[in-house]
Amino acid sequence: MSRPLKCSVIIPTYNRALLLSHTLESLTRQSLPGDEFEVLVIDDGSSDETSLVVEDFSTRLNLRYFFQEDEGWRLARARNTGIANAAGNVCVFLDSGLLAHSGCLAAHVSSHEQSPVPLAICGYVYGFSVDNQDADVIAKAIDYSDPDGSIDRMTGNPEWQDIREGFYDIYTEEFHDLPAPWIIFWTCDVSAPTALARSVGGFDEAFLSWGGEDLDFGYRLFNAGAKFILNRQASAIHCPHPKSFAANNKSAMVNYRHMAEKYGTPIIRLLTEFPEDAPEDFTGYVTPWNLNQVIRERGLPSCAEYLANRGHVQGRRA
Repeated sequence: MSRPLKCSVIIPTYNRALLLSHTLESLTRQSLPGDEFEVLVIDDGSSDETSLVVEDFSTRLNLRYFFQEDEGWRLARARNTGIANAAGNVCVFLDSGLLAHSGCLAAHVSSHEQSPVPLAICGYVYGFSVDNQDADVIAKAIDYSDPDGSIDRMTGNPEWQDIREGFYDIYTEEFHDLPAPWIIFWTCDVSAPTALARSVGGFDEAFLSWGGEDLDFGYRLFNAGAKFILNRQASAIHCPHPKSFAANNKSAMVNYRHMAEKYGTPIIRLLTEFPEDAPEDFTGYVTPWNLNQVIRERGLPSCAEYLANRGHVQGRRA
């Protein structure tokens, strides 16, 4: 009988054949033995050469390819296909266009195996920015044939740090005691136990535009008892590609309102206070970086406390 795989790498993609090839190439260089992980590429209806890229790597990776018709933004469904078909004990979620350090998967797996409690792990993503700032500079700094060397050069340089570094500076790398640690659980490079991902219902497929589906997933992992941590060794580089902060935020706000309606807690409703444009100065706004501080300043109850109290009051009125 074959032993269970240690992890399943789930990569949703759409018309990013070149970026996907960079990601898959980096996965061929992992220190985690190739027979201990699999790669699941879920194609959300690409019309480019994505399928040919996957075929090219099929002899170099334990790789499975799933295709769903292009019926609009169905990223949540794509990731759920990966979760449903995962054979590994841990699901590692990577975006197409992430260059994984050779130790990335081993770091994710090691943390899960050593923890007595379920973890939700954020990997560290170099060059990750809000609005693709300095894209040309970042692109020139990346040696696509040597992610490890590129990361070594980026380490310690504020110019290339993960955009969440300010959050980690304030709350440390083990931020699980925060009222909303899931606020920076962005699925470009994260992991969670497969069984837990399934038990919380995976991703909400009602999210039909960019943004928020990863926070919603992280929120439910948190409620199910997952401990949130950063693992800097589970690192990768974010390859620059066109994106717009303003357009993304406008799209995400629709999903934040969906979350506020679905859960109805004061903490979740804070998401609808995020700025919808890109102000030069975020002072006075609620953002992912200060959301936990705002929760404490306003004395908001935890989501669990609020729901329990609301249930108690409703029970008395019934």
